Amino acid sequence: MATLLLVHHAPTPTVCTLADAVIAGARDPSIEGVDVVVRPALEASASDVLAADGYVLGTPANFGYMSGALKHFFDTIFLEAGGALTDDGSAGGATSDGPPRRTKPYGLWVHGRYDTTGAVRAVQSIVGALPWSQSAAVLDVMGDVGEREKGQAYELGATVAALLSA
Repeated sequence: MATLLLVHHAPTPTVCTLADAVIAGARDPSIEGVDVVVRPALEASASDVLAADGYVLGTPANFGYMSGALKHFFDTIFLEAGGALTDDGSAGGATSDGPPRRTKPYGLWVHGRYDTTGAVRAVQSIVGALPWSQSAAVLDVMGDVGEREKGQAYELGATVAALLSA
């Protein structure tokens, strides 16, 4: 059975609504053969990442960046999960002179009040140095979360889970 790891930081009711919709979509009853594991960003570990076949990440946009909790997650798991660094120590592309790296699908959702650009860019920069590949459009939600946004979040979770389905 494939494992989908959902790592999120959902500190407010609005962001929690998005997280719940993503989780519900990933657990859609029509998707078979996928074990959905949900971890708050401050509790997720490198062993969770290494055991997973795909990922969905979620964060609020805080001060033009991802949440500190999601950044802590990346800081904690990056090298052990196969992250690549450049000579200057920054996150590098997921390429090497060795054998090709297996890529695992991921999706991302970000919620902000004013701007999510910096948060999306920061997550994609880090993930670009991991052996993961973006498999769904980023769900970028501004302001209140209504039925439309909940439907999009459900679809994001279901899309990544379906990619792993047997």
